[in-house]
Amino acid sequence: MIELRSSSLENDDLARGVFATKEIPKGELIHQAPVIPYPNEEHQHIEKTMLADYAFEYGENHSAFVLGYGMMFNHSYEPNAEYRINFETHTFDFYAYRDIEKDEQIFINYNGDVDIDDPLWFDKED
Repeated sequence: MIELRSSSLENDDLARGVFATKEIPKGELIHQAPVIPYPNEEHQHIEKTMLADYAFEYGENHSAFVLGYGMMFNHSYEPNAEYRINFETHTFDFYAYRDIEKDEQIFINYNGDVDIDDPLWFDKED
């Protein structure tokens, strides 16, 4: 249903993204990604690495690394997918927010909800 491919979003040979290998109807579960949670106070150590840009909020007191394809979805303020945190199964569940065409890159809004257009941490000026 999905695969990792080179993405043209950035001018970087290592830029990758998640793409649909078939048509995905709105509302369909795209991917269920397990998480490795860690306490927020440990995030200061992660901030020293490039992994900081891949950590997700996981409740009030934790952050998490999302495994599988979870950390590979790129951002858009007009996403075609959304994610929901499933604390019972300790997964991030990615769903089609609208119909997705075969070979289309799949995007989520890094702000969490599809309609939040706040600047992202890597776009904010210090």
